[in-house]
Amino acid sequence: MYNERLDGNMEVETPQLYVMKRSGERVPFDHEKIRNAIVKANHEEGIPAERLSESQINEIVFGVMKDAENAGRDLSVEEIQDKVEDGLMSSGKFKVARLYITYRYKHNEMRKMSDIDQKIAGVVERDNEEVKQENSNKNPTVLSVQRDYMAGEWSRYYTNKYLLPEDITMAHREGIIHFHDADYFAQHMHNCCLVNLDDMLQNGTCISGTHIDTPKSFITACTVASQIVAQVASSQYGGQTITLSHLAPFVDVSRRKIAKRLRKEFEETGITATEEKFHELVEQEVRKEVENGCQTIQYQLITLQSTNGQAPFVTVFMYLHEVPEGQTRADLALIIDVMLRQRILGVKDRTGHYITPAFPKLIYVLEEDNIEEGSQYYELTKLAAQCTAKRMTPDYISEKIELELKGDCYPCMGCRSFLTPDRFTDRNVGNISGALNYVPGRHKYYGRFNQGVVTINLVDAACSSGKDEEKFWAIMNERLDLCHKAMRLRHDRLLGTPSDVAPILWQDGALARLKPGETIDKLLYDGYSTLSLGYAGLAECVYYMKGVSHTTEEGKEFGLKVMQLLNDKCTEWKTAENIDYSVYGTPLESTTYKFAKCLQKRFGKIKGVTDKNYITNSYHVHVTENIDAFSKLTKEAEFQKLSPGGAVSYVEVPDMQNNIPAVLAVMKHIYNTILYAELNTKSDYCDVCGYDGQIEIVKDETGKLIWECPNCGNRDQSKMHVARRTCGYIGTQYWNQGRTQEIAERVLHL
Repeated sequence: MYNERLDGNMEVETPQLYVMKRSGERVPFDHEKIRNAIVKANHEEGIPAERLSESQINEIVFGVMKDAENAGRDLSVEEIQDKVEDGLMSSGKFKVARLYITYRYKHNEMRKMSDIDQKIAGVVERDNEEVKQENSNKNPTVLSVQRDYMAGEWSRYYTNKYLLPEDITMAHREGIIHFHDADYFAQHMHNCCLVNLDDMLQNGTCISGTHIDTPKSFITACTVASQIVAQVASSQYGGQTITLSHLAPFVDVSRRKIAKRLRKEFEETGITATEEKFHELVEQEVRKEVENGCQTIQYQLITLQSTNGQAPFVTVFMYLHEVPEGQTRADLALIIDVMLRQRILGVKDRTGHYITPAFPKLIYVLEEDNIEEGSQYYELTKLAAQCTAKRMTPDYISEKIELELKGDCYPCMGCRSFLTPDRFTDRNVGNISGALNYVPGRHKYYGRFNQGVVTINLVDAACSSGKDEEKFWAIMNERLDLCHKAMRLRHDRLLGTPSDVAPILWQDGALARLKPGETIDKLLYDGYSTLSLGYAGLAECVYYMKGVSHTTEEGKEFGLKVMQLLNDKCTEWKTAENIDYSVYGTPLESTTYKFAKCLQKRFGKIKGVTDKNYITNSYHVHVTENIDAFSKLTKEAEFQKLSPGGAVSYVEVPDMQNNIPAVLAVMKHIYNTILYAELNTKSDYCDVCGYDGQIEIVKDETGKLIWECPNCGNRDQSKMHVARRTCGYIGTQYWNQGRTQEIAERVLHL
């Protein structure tokens, strides 16, 4: 606390307060700026009797200061200006109030003219905290990232000014909905996809104008696959998934090649060997080739940078039943084995220490022949458990549950976005993508994509209802209609897009093999691609409306009704338009902080609802709720069923490297209970002192949450490696304050 004078006659004691500037910068509260603005408006009033007295000005300034102190958070510039307006109106000096409002309006208009310049300057000078913490896997000090953010700021400005209607931009700005990836909307780009790697490798493709023939070895196939991933990442803005089953056939290509070479060498040198020994030598060489190929994928995908300044957001799918039983499946098992062992080892950072990489993300499918002890591939599952305990990956999909819910087993596109089950094949729509590996009658998933996402803030809908359930459902329907309108804007933006805009996607096999000049329109209907209705904050929504967690029977019943409404709306829209809408558990990252700030501004701090700097992802149990891992997964499975467009559950666990049986027990529970889940372990490293353990979250002298090494006290983010799963994928220490608080408050489930 410190004493400070408002003028020569008035002294107040005030704590150190901070203000969040429009640029995202956090600066000390300065009451003189408020006073000067009021004085300026006051002096412009020509009639002395209509002016405020010094004591009235002081009273307004003091009132704003007290409001800022009682808010319990940093107020924004706009909120402070709103409070000044309220104070002026309450004083009865309406002419001065009008002058202040006019003054503020003029400055806001001037600021709008240069807003884009201010934001770009904040990127270049690295002083925009909001931008710096927008994506935990992007380092804003890197030139390529800055370039992407600069282009993104202009694109977002153009989108809001010219492409989106006012009701959508207003709802997005107020945190009622979230129009995802507005910085890419100006371009005719889609969100995420499943890459048809099989078609591109088996039938050839074209990369940057150069034709690529079918690879003649496994390692060449891995190199080409890495280049395809990089090209795809630069032509879309979301995640992508490739499957190891598309690489598996090339192991035998290399095997035959190696056998031919060794036989020739043996003949030329006169070496003799039994068939058994010869086979053993060939398999040794094959394993070396697979190790080199997998290492190529790992290191290329980590070191490559797409045009948005980060490593490609790619998921690698590991599903044994995706290939026929026999040699190909055995080869696929070999690739998975090698991939897991290399991930357990990790990758070296610039100091030479092994760390946990964020990408590629790995997904391992739990199946009947790998989940039970003694089953054919159980040793592979044990290896996956060891990898999870050490490196937080792979995640797990239950073949059993996915077949029950979707009819087919296939991967998500990136971190969690799932395609709808194939319905165009059953309707005999035909080979609309022109894929060269098309098989009539066989369901198709690779080559399909997501058009985009719009998210509804369930917490805002609840708080806006005042706990009146009839009003809540009316608000939900109204806002879902708004989401539908926003999603149609995404769909319509893609209509008419010529295949020439991204040849790797639309002409050369990643998603289609259309002709030059042909539009992608037919791929936007009949369920070939999807639009995602995202949702966030079910836990807080239920708690506000019912006063209980959605893990209780009463809370679950209401929460499932909310989820069912989302699904019913998607079915209604799909039936009317032949466009596949699907309910999607939004992976909030920076948006969790934005939604929380908007909620606090609109409704204040409501205990258990809006009193955090974050809201809960999708249907998840609140991070602070004490619940064991098995109960959490069982309860969340009921909600995950109603999130068919994508969702992933997790359990928060301590260091499990010495307790692999417990990891395997959780994995078996996943297989029997839930479609898609993961275990959140800890994997950190301090470059300063070499500490290899859990780096902690502490508050600095301003109250900001930061990461600190418990061994040496290092707080330099650039000299540490923190790996945490934030929203279905692994992120690093560049999180915003809302997400950092959420991570700090997580309880262990095991």
